[in-house]
Amino acid sequence: MNPDNLQTTIDKAFDGITRSLVDAIPKPILKEVGAITTLSTGIVKVSGLPGIGYEELIKFPGNLHGIAFNIDEDEIGVVLLGDYSHLHAGDEVERTGRVMDVPVGEALIGRVITPLGEPLDDKGPITFSQRLPIERPAKAIVDREPVTVPLQTGVKVIDALIPVGRGQRELIVGDRQTGKTVIAIDTIINQYDQDVLCIYCAIGQRAASVAKVVAELRERGAMDYTIVVVTEGNDAPGLNFIAPYAATSIGEYFMEKGRDVLVIYDDLTHHARAYREISLLLRRPPGREAFPGDIFYIHSRLLERATHLHKNLGGGSLTALPIVETEAQNISAYIPTNLISITDGQIYLSPTLFELGVLPAVDVGKSVSRVGGKAQRPAYRSVTGALKLAYSQFEELETFAKFGTRLDEHTRKIIDHGRRIRACLKQPASAPVPLPEQIIVLLALTADLFDVVPSSRMKDAELAVRQIAKELPEEIRQRFRSTVNLNETDRETILNTAAKALEPFISKT
Repeated sequence: MNPDNLQTTIDKAFDGITRSLVDAIPKPILKEVGAITTLSTGIVKVSGLPGIGYEELIKFPGNLHGIAFNIDEDEIGVVLLGDYSHLHAGDEVERTGRVMDVPVGEALIGRVITPLGEPLDDKGPITFSQRLPIERPAKAIVDREPVTVPLQTGVKVIDALIPVGRGQRELIVGDRQTGKTVIAIDTIINQYDQDVLCIYCAIGQRAASVAKVVAELRERGAMDYTIVVVTEGNDAPGLNFIAPYAATSIGEYFMEKGRDVLVIYDDLTHHARAYREISLLLRRPPGREAFPGDIFYIHSRLLERATHLHKNLGGGSLTALPIVETEAQNISAYIPTNLISITDGQIYLSPTLFELGVLPAVDVGKSVSRVGGKAQRPAYRSVTGALKLAYSQFEELETFAKFGTRLDEHTRKIIDHGRRIRACLKQPASAPVPLPEQIIVLLALTADLFDVVPSSRMKDAELAVRQIAKELPEEIRQRFRSTVNLNETDRETILNTAAKALEPFISKT
């Protein structure tokens, strides 16, 4: 063999051995590592991590994570997302290089989870193939369509006088124990045949209250199309803060698939208080009522994500029903007025009506839907046209009648008719009313058919009218849900059927 070729062969073999030895040496993994300097309720201060970004996820010992909220020159303020009792000053922390995200997908339907995507029920681990950041920019204006399709709540007073459309943001506001959550749960129950996916987000609620809601949804079969996102009152404030954003990202996943989604935030008062607690602990400057200056922004960027997508993007929608609690009927307080200005209307629940037994205790005078009749079917809109005006006149005149004023015949008729409207709009909890039954009752109301029924028999009379819905011709019932208005023949048929149903209740005297 040529000595030169032999030398070349030896060199190649040596190079190969050298490379193999070099490859066998474990390569160092570069990580940015910091340390905890101080520990407070739900937050820590961390030194180090010079390359950290705002809202980046930080990993702590015990598989605990936190979000970088304050990035100062010397230290980082981190909001913790879970139980932090095992942490101590000096513990090492490291960057993750990603922002907070949540698992999404069909596997979440029917499950009870935390904002981190961890299961709270007994159905085993959740399988998923995709995660979405909890903070996402709202859809652009050109990607949206007007709100025109109704979201039937099954609550007569809301569907008739304060209609909600798919893609709308409607605030439910009132004092504690006035029935705010009941309206939200009734709305979920009523979606059983509406092809609407529901997400119930409980923020800082008592475990017993959440368990009661979940049990009721299961009993009514509503968990088949519902996802429950839960944080309890004793959870870290960071978990309460991220809960509504996580629920919204889950909803957006389905919306972008072309589905209609309803998200209920119960309630944003607890959310605002959790953010205030975080901000004060991080020593951010306090403003009005000790809330930080960006308290309006945290809710506006959340609710702005609710929309009805353009048909070119699938035509899905995300409807938001945020709940907020008032104190002593103070609807002009800081957080309620913030949310009223962000949303497309509000449903106000009055403790006075609640005490009088007018349930649901919706104050029609203080409630409004800025979408209005555009979110009603034509058949429905045609029977509710004069109802709100008649009811408002009745409430105004009823106040004067309490002073013992002598009333003329016309005023007495308005009051009697208004009392029939109020009786028909009363409704027990967990008993949503289907659309055909609502239309028949409201049409009979506007035609004054109930005015000859004694007040003591109104409940039975209304039930009798509702039961005749199945007797109507199929073509009329189809028009209830279509974009076609009822013609005169349809109205006459419905009124004649309703009049026959009311005959046994009419006073013979």
